[in-house]
Amino acid sequence: MNKTVNINLAGIFYHIDEDAYLKLQRYLEAIKRAFTDSQGRSEIIADIEARIAELFTERVKHDKHVIGIKEVDAIISIMGQPEDYLVDDEIFEDEPKQSRHQKTDSKKLFRDTDNSYISGVSAGLGHYFGLNAIWIRLAWILLVFGFGTGIFLYIILWILIPEAKTTSDKIIMTGERVTISNIEKKIRDGFENVSESVKNVDLQKHGSRIKSSSKSFFDTIAEVIMFFLKLFAKFIGVILLFAGAAAVIALIVGLISVSVLDHSKFFNSTIMDLSNASGAPFWLLAVFLFFAFAIPFFMLFYLGLKILVNNLKSIGNVAKFTLLGLWILSLIGLSVIGARQGLSYSEKAPVVIIKKLETVTAKDTLVISMKANDHFADNFYRSTSFNYGYNKNGDEVTYSQDVRLIIKSTRDSVAKIKVLKTARGATYQVAKERAKSISYNYTITNSELVLDNHLLIPNDHQKRDQRVEITVYLPLGSTLLANENTYRYHKNDSRHNDILDNGMENYYLKVENNTLRCLNCPADNDGTDDDFEVNIDINTKDGKLKINDKSLEAKNQNAALEINDDGIKAKSETVNVTIDESGININSESSNQ
Repeated sequence: MNKTVNINLAGIFYHIDEDAYLKLQRYLEAIKRAFTDSQGRSEIIADIEARIAELFTERVKHDKHVIGIKEVDAIISIMGQPEDYLVDDEIFEDEPKQSRHQKTDSKKLFRDTDNSYISGVSAGLGHYFGLNAIWIRLAWILLVFGFGTGIFLYIILWILIPEAKTTSDKIIMTGERVTISNIEKKIRDGFENVSESVKNVDLQKHGSRIKSSSKSFFDTIAEVIMFFLKLFAKFIGVILLFAGAAAVIALIVGLISVSVLDHSKFFNSTIMDLSNASGAPFWLLAVFLFFAFAIPFFMLFYLGLKILVNNLKSIGNVAKFTLLGLWILSLIGLSVIGARQGLSYSEKAPVVIIKKLETVTAKDTLVISMKANDHFADNFYRSTSFNYGYNKNGDEVTYSQDVRLIIKSTRDSVAKIKVLKTARGATYQVAKERAKSISYNYTITNSELVLDNHLLIPNDHQKRDQRVEITVYLPLGSTLLANENTYRYHKNDSRHNDILDNGMENYYLKVENNTLRCLNCPADNDGTDDDFEVNIDINTKDGKLKINDKSLEAKNQNAALEINDDGIKAKSETVNVTIDESGININSESSNQ
């Protein structure tokens, strides 16, 4: 069993077999000896070690993986033996170019900042696609001035494409293999370029210019762009700061008001129902709501503050986890309360009261109107919400204006009224008791029916969709006069089969089978189509079309069609078709011949 050794290669720790370690050590020592007299020896060795570390990382499957002889041999075969390369300056210069440009199977896209004007995007794309960078730069110019998208796309690529920082990155960028020879060549080229630059620069002439110009033109543009991006981020931070602070302050004021104001008057009835349904005290519901909304808004406030203040201290993990726990607990509490609220609406029960209106027969006229209360419910608007008020005795009442009026015809000799009270509850019996507790009144005097515009429920009862539906059945031949204050209460859709349409108020309406006929409506508002007439008569050289209330007639040179009360007649050059009371008759001209 072999020993394992922990090594640090290019800043990365690896577990390696002892035999493999000795072989790798001998290999690296041989490389160091091969580059003893080379320019940039330390840079070459560092890049070779970094490349070996990259190859090891590709082969390590998990943290406890031990590198063996097999992996070391594979890496040596990729990198090459040190003695295979001639590193003497004169021999290196005479080396054929073909031997120094071995291509890899694939390239990687990097930004070439060594040959850049702005950020190296164009130079990097040139290496990747095998084009001269000048063509890429011309393409950017066309995109900027031709389509207007070039700047945005360039900034995106600038952000996404990494810079070729290491020698290995620069070799991979050009499509060459990362071997000892290519690493050594790349570094030597860098030293030669620097030497040539130093030779060609008059330091005495340009020294002051270099000292005075610390940034290039495009560096300045980049700083301007970053300035505006940071300014926009600060603006977003200000918005988050004020929005979060305002919301948290408002929620704190609301929470404090729970202990000061009367819940039933100050808060929406739906919120009160949530508390009543679950049996939880209202203050607990208020606390759950406060934390559920205040904590996210506080985090928005903190995020905005962190954007504005760069060195802002963290609130600490204890505070973060405490807030997270309170928020989750509040959501769970609200979910339980909401589930109980939903269950309290699961069943629906009706209470039906039917009474005959003996004073209204087929020969009578029934007048229907709504009655408001002088102390509460003093308007004629139908509403499903519950409100609180005081009656004439000063007693508190809970009322709703959820009252629906429906008019239908009947073949009975006298009219009748049906009062349908409905409510919901957790069980059918609970819902039934709530429906029975609904108080609703109406009065019938001779031929006048006056309906209350509201219903009442006991103050201590929960609000569970209590409503009243009034259906008035009128005998055929009777007459209806609906007051205009009933308008809001009989705005019904077709499923209710209400024969009283909106706009028919204050008119005398004759009751017919499932409909009403207006007796005194204006000609254009009598509710019927008696005055609607159709009269179309078109004659051309190619044919004739005539349409009226009695018939349709169409003719041309080859065919004719006539539809009237007697039936349908169609005629062409070869066929005659007649459809009437006696049946269908088809005659063919060819058969007659």
